[in-house]
Amino acid sequence: MTESDREIYILTDEEEAEAQREIALDPDAPEWTDEDWARARPAGEALPHLVAEYRRARSKQKAPVKEKVTLRLDADILAHFRRDGKGWQTRLNDVLRKAVIG
Repeated sequence: MTESDREIYILTDEEEAEAQREIALDPDAPEWTDEDWARARPAGEALPHLVAEYRRARSKQKAPVKEKVTLRLDADILAHFRRDGKGWQTRLNDVLRKAVIG
């Protein structure tokens, strides 16, 4: 289903009221008080190690060399490359390159 095929369901007033009641009863997500907002800090100040790690995440290629594709592979082939963890896509690319170039 593509995005254009999706139907948008609009809640009735009764459904919206019920959803709001459920939200209000959720102990894990209470509404913030003025005190909560006063204590709030920017993410970089409150969790600097997480923000630093996020910013270190891979950025766009300077000169696009690789292309993002969707590829169907046999489950055992995919498992073989994934079992060694991070970098499996690069390893798969290297194997394909050797097969093509020699």
